[in-house]
Formats: sequence, C-alpha cells, structure tokens
Amino acid sequence: MEEADLVVINTCAVREHAEAKVIGRQGHLAELKRSRPGMRVVLTGCGVRESERTGLAKRFRAVDMFLRPDEEPELAVRLGLVSAQAPVGLKTVATAATTTLGGRPVSAADHLAASRAVALSEGRVARSSAISAWLPIVYGCDKTCTYCIVPFSRGPERSRPFDDIVAEAREIAAAGFVELTLLGQNVNSYGHDLPAEERFAHINTERSAGRKLDLLARPDLAELLRAIDGIRDAEGRPSIPRLRFITSHPWDLSDRLIDAMASCTSVAQHLHLPIQSGDDAMLQRMGRQYTVSHYKERLARIRDAVPGIAISTDVIVGFCGETEAQFQATLASMEEIRYDTVFAAAYSPRPGTPALRMADDVPADVKRRRLNDLLALQEKIGLELNMAWRGREVEVLVERVMPPRRGAGAVDQAPDKSDALTQDDPDAGVPNLTGTAGEGSVALAGRSRQNKLVHLAGDPALVGQTVTVHIDYAGPFALRGRMVSDRAAEIATPAGTDAR
Repeated sequence: MEEADLVVINTCAVREHAEAKVIGRQGHLAELKRSRPGMRVVLTGCGVRESERTGLAKRFRAVDMFLRPDEEPELAVRLGLVSAQAPVGLKTVATAATTTLGGRPVSAADHLAASRAVALSEGRVARSSAISAWLPIVYGCDKTCTYCIVPFSRGPERSRPFDDIVAEAREIAAAGFVELTLLGQNVNSYGHDLPAEERFAHINTERSAGRKLDLLARPDLAELLRAIDGIRDAEGRPSIPRLRFITSHPWDLSDRLIDAMASCTSVAQHLHLPIQSGDDAMLQRMGRQYTVSHYKERLARIRDAVPGIAISTDVIVGFCGETEAQFQATLASMEEIRYDTVFAAAYSPRPGTPALRMADDVPADVKRRRLNDLLALQEKIGLELNMAWRGREVEVLVERVMPPRRGAGAVDQAPDKSDALTQDDPDAGVPNLTGTAGEGSVALAGRSRQNKLVHLAGDPALVGQTVTVHIDYAGPFALRGRMVSDRAAEIATPAGTDAR
C-alpha cells in the first residue's frame, strides 16, 4: 500500500468492529498521502450510505471519494481513468440511481446487472481463484431485520436476468472452474422481481413465511440450479462438478428449491441458513418474520430430501432485550438442530438501523459470557458431528498448499493435536504434514461436498483436483486424513445416512 497510487477500501458495516478498523487506519493513510501527494483513497462498500454521504468526510478524513456499492462500476469514470485526456475527478455527487426506504434515500441496484454484462463482454471480471468462481445473481435486500444496515446500504433486491446468469455459468464451465458459488444477500429470494414469462409457467410456488409475493411464472433459484446443473460435458457429467449458493433466508427455502438440491447431482450437500435466535419473541424483535417451529420444519424437510446434508447458521447474542431464558432457548435449539458450523457474534448497534430505537440493554460482559457459552457448546457439537467421519472416505476438492507450522510434529507422532483447532483459525494445531505422504509431498487443505475443511498430505500438483481422503482424525472445526490413491473418488456421508 505504501507504493500505491490508488487505494480502494471495501467496507463492511454489518458489525461495529469492521467499521472501527477502517476508522483506525485513517491516520496511517493520511501519513502516506503526505509523503505521496498523488495518492488517492476511495471508500466503498456497505459503509457508504446515501443518507449519510455528507457526513462521511468528517469521519474518514483521509478519503478522497466515496462510492456506494452500486456506484463501484463508476470508479474508473470518476477518476478519469477511461481516457488519457480526461481530468482526474474526485466527484462526490451521486450519479447512480437512488430510491427511498423508510423515508431515506438509498441506493438502487437497477443498473448493476447491465454493468456486469458489459464487464463480462469486455473481459473485465477478475476471478481470484482458478478453482472456484463466484457468480452474483441478486443484489440488495428486501428483508426487515431491525439490526441490519444492508437494505439501507445496498437498496432493494434486484435480480439479474435468468439468461445472463446461465450464460456466465457456461463461460465459467468452459474456463475449467471446478466449483461455482451463486451469491446474494438473500440468494434464494432470486427472481421475484423479474417479469413473468411463459417459459416459466410451471413455476407456481408461495412463500411459507414473510411477505407474500406473486411468484407465478417467474424464475427462481431452483430453476437456476437445474439450468446450471444441466450444463454437461461430452460424457454427460456436470461441467461444473460443485455448485453452491449463499446466503439463504428461511422465507424462501421452498419445496421447489429443496427438490432441486436433492435431484441436481452437482449441488453440494451443504446449506447455510441463519436462525439468529432460538426464541420467537426475539425473532419478532429482530424483524425476522418467521418462528422457530417454521425454521425447524424447513430443516426437517431438507434433511429428509438430502440425507447427510451439513447445515451452518448465524446467531446473534445479546440483542436488545434478550433475557437469559431467551438465550437459553437459543442454546436449546442448537442442541436440537446440531449445526455443523455456527457463525456467532455479540450484537453491536449500527447507525441507521431500526434497532437503534431500541434499548441496547444487555451489558457487554453478559454478551461476552453468552457468546463464549454458545461457542463452547458449538465446539462440543462440532466435534461430535465430525467424529462420525472418522474411518470414512470423502471426496475432497484440494484448494491450497498449507505453509509449514513451526514446531508441529509429524502426523503419526501427534494424533491428539488434530483436535486443537479453533473456530477463528481452523488450521491451528494441525501437525506439519509436509513429507508424510512420500518425498516431495506437502501439506494440503481442501473441502468436502459438505463444506468440511480437510487437511491431508500430497503432491502440490493436486491443487484444483478432487481426491478421495480416508479420514483418520477429527476436530471441532476440521478433519484430517490420508489420500486414497488406488480408486476413484466417491461421495461419502456420515455413518447412518445414505450416499447420494
């Protein structure tokens, strides 16, 4: 960064800590700009909200230009980088579309689909991996969560045209990507805002919770999964072997979507479905508009349809007015549901959210204690679930070479240390696997179809390939095993379930 002419900071405003980190860097950036007068700093992401645009310069004094998320495609134009003769401008006026939400101006992502189509046609979509690709299908958020700033940062939901998404998926398949993840703030809400078409007349579904919408003859995520799964190679296999999507909302976990997940062979056996709280009163205060019983019914339905599916979730502890009994109800739900992974955070008030009108009345020390209690419970559940994989063989997509860990023993000398994994660093405590699978072998890491992190040793050329791994050890957050080299990869599921 010290030698950069342009610094672009992409902010997250979901949690206070993330925004505080950006504020904390302002002094360093100001110092760099004094030594490099030509340096320009641009701030974008959810931290840039239209209703607060005029006050941003006071909070972020080292920043020259602020771009809402939907204005990011305009970066080159505003900086004058599209033409050698264009002036270098640092405009702060809004040029992208806006709409209103709760009486406040917010961004409108109406033009983002077209911007991405142009970027694709000009070859300007950068992909950070040669193995896994990310494909946005819907922008913005229509939901009513009182703690969340995203609807005010990114505006209402806007779905990309169905054919544009399938065309991009074909390009991704042709480029040789092994895994594709469909993205959206509420990815399974895709399509409700698109016009009805005769070719989708067979789609006739309803939301089982939340605001009712006319979904007749409109494309949905289930239709997209089937279309992308239908992209096949010459031998009839899915051209993209692994298909994932995040993040889902309980409102739109329809039977159609569940059936598509069960029948499409490329769709991975993993679902991220935030619950946020295990208490109905808290869910109502959070604006989630579903009940715990509805959430559990949807999970039971998908577990019946996709045996062995791994479930992950998000939980907020210490939200406004949360009692000890309500927190215990969340722990009880976790005990019953038994998530593979839980992403948990203590509530922090976010400026501009409806929850700011509520009393943040759970003391900080109580929030910390509840968060620690929840994480301890999940560590226990995660270990119990992962122990069911010991002795089994799983299909692993090798993603990366792991750097050697100083002072760690060889895999066969310290089997107990595989359990010393932490949620913040699931690689922590993993023994040094370098050389344990023959001369030239290195420590590798990848993920199973259930999104389990798996450590193994092997040739570095295996990165990007799918291998079969026999699981020897299990920790709360990761597995470790050895590659099976004498037969083709098979998909495995935990003991007591059926393979797909």
